[in-house]
Amino acid sequence: MLLDSQRVPVSDFEARTGWSVQPQGLCQGDVCLPLPNEAVDSTTATLDVEVVAARAGMPLVHDETRNVWALGPAAGPDRRALTTAQAPELELPDIRTGEQFKLSSLKGQKVLLLAWASW
Repeated sequence: MLLDSQRVPVSDFEARTGWSVQPQGLCQGDVCLPLPNEAVDSTTATLDVEVVAARAGMPLVHDETRNVWALGPAAGPDRRALTTAQAPELELPDIRTGEQFKLSSLKGQKVLLLAWASW
């Protein structure tokens, strides 16, 4: 989630992250994390992203040159950034044979995906 401010409207945060601000805290499904009072400004209906990121285990970085914030997905229960290691289905032509290759054909094996772009 890219942001131009550390404070965002609660409705934008909810729509873009799947988390909702409830009286008991920040909630997603059955998981609720208590939020300190300063996290939500009820007058302006905004949320302090830095406080929320720390509480939910979301990585947050700030590009001072461009004054842009980037908020990553919430960490899983073990506090790692990825909540799953399941990759989406990818289907690409094999560079040697031209036949379609499906990533799922390697299910159960460890796979390293390397992507490159010229730009």
